[in-house]
Amino acid sequence: MSNKKFYIPVAIILIVIGIFIGTRIQKAVSNDKVEDQIKKYAEVLKKTSDYYVDDVDTQKLTEAAIKGLLSELDPHSIYITKEQLKRVNEDFQGSFEGIGVEFDIINDTLTVISPIVGGPSEKLGILAGDKIVKIDGQNVIKISREDVPKKLRGPKGTKVTVSIIRGHSTELLEFEITRDKIPLYSVDASLMYNNEIGYIRISRFSATTFDEFIQALNKLKNSGMKKLVLDLRGNPGGYMNQSVKMASQFLPKGKKIVYTKSRVKDFNEEYFSSGGDFLDIPLVVLVNEGSASASEIVSGAIQDWDRGLIVGTPTFGKGLVQQQLDIFDGSAIRITTSRYYTPAGRTIQKPYEGGKYISRNNGDSEDGDNFEHNKDVKDTTKPVYKTFSGRTIYGGGGITPDYIVKVDTLTNYTVQFRRLNLIYIIVEEFMKDNRSKIESTYKNYKDFISGYQINEQLLNDLIAAGKEKGIEYDQVAFEKDKNFIVASVLSQIARDIWGNEGSYAVFINYDEQFLKAVSLLDEAAKLLNN
Repeated sequence: MSNKKFYIPVAIILIVIGIFIGTRIQKAVSNDKVEDQIKKYAEVLKKTSDYYVDDVDTQKLTEAAIKGLLSELDPHSIYITKEQLKRVNEDFQGSFEGIGVEFDIINDTLTVISPIVGGPSEKLGILAGDKIVKIDGQNVIKISREDVPKKLRGPKGTKVTVSIIRGHSTELLEFEITRDKIPLYSVDASLMYNNEIGYIRISRFSATTFDEFIQALNKLKNSGMKKLVLDLRGNPGGYMNQSVKMASQFLPKGKKIVYTKSRVKDFNEEYFSSGGDFLDIPLVVLVNEGSASASEIVSGAIQDWDRGLIVGTPTFGKGLVQQQLDIFDGSAIRITTSRYYTPAGRTIQKPYEGGKYISRNNGDSEDGDNFEHNKDVKDTTKPVYKTFSGRTIYGGGGITPDYIVKVDTLTNYTVQFRRLNLIYIIVEEFMKDNRSKIESTYKNYKDFISGYQINEQLLNDLIAAGKEKGIEYDQVAFEKDKNFIVASVLSQIARDIWGNEGSYAVFINYDEQFLKAVSLLDEAAKLLNN
């Protein structure tokens, strides 16, 4: 059967793209002859549809052509299908509608990792570790991870019944859950490390990030916070306006936070601080190679204005600004329109050619711990800049921390444990017999941190579980990674009882980058007097 009926919608898609390029960027690319290229593509597509040996899916071909077109520009100009766009919008709007659980597939079984705070599952008493074996009476053993949202998500007010196995019991627990709007929090944790030092971990910059951040700051301020470690490690970015508002909390009114440059003047913009309530609090920001985009805007502004210190490893280097343009069929294109720069003029974007990044031998892997840029340390592979008070900082893509602290690479032995999710599985087995005892002994995670001693049998069980899965015991590797393994076990126990906050509260006590940040807060305080 012919697919010629797709020809008209395809032409409309191309016209929409052409109109955008022709009207928004016409001044910069007036000789591109966009209309001729649209006509050319339409002719090729029609001839292919008319004469190719088999029936062709012209919609599929057009989407492939659009992807190819955008991939020639840069690594971040992309085509987003209707289905992908729905998921993207949920992630960054900060909510979706469903039953409210974080889940994983463990040994072919849908397992609750954690009920989302305030969601309908938590209110009904569903617990971490519960195994969902039926949904609306249908067996879901061996369900794929991709199919879970299709069954559990749905419009607010609709109902779904789940059958759960808990602990050692074989009795099914039936829960009828009324779906609701589920918040997707971007502040993973906010807690007091000690009586003075606060810690906030942010996973992405969504539409609700700034509001969550302010709530976290005020909560810690009311708990006695005098200094702050802001953790942006692994944060890939998101909405630029949220990062500008976040940085503003630490800078006086009128300070430039970021600016953009484009061939199209309409896209040249400058963003300034509106002034914040936390101007005098010593600040250290944690970053790594997974910190990108909006995370780099915050850390770059803090560094350029000498408002705090940056600790960790060099960031990703995504300094391209995209505009998302919707297509009539529910899909969209996200196209790069400008580059952004830190207040001191550094471009964040690392080098690329077309859709691929260019490998850089920039010395990142050679930098030692405590790379102190204010002590005449030279890095000849990167362009040198100065902060507004005269400290040396580096450009060339990404944010180079003031103090580089690398994390030891895990051995393959421990990587195998993580790949098979064995730490989680063993801890959940342990909690079946020990959860109530831990809950009754330790009234909060602070008591747990100071008083609990890890059960050596638990570690032996982990080793044994590895052997059952074909992971040969490696004592040298185990001892090398033992600090990480113990931290992972204890944080999983804490998460099971006290959620994300408890988990992070445990793990940061073993986190070398965080502990270095804590040791530098007094140094960060000195910058406030510059």
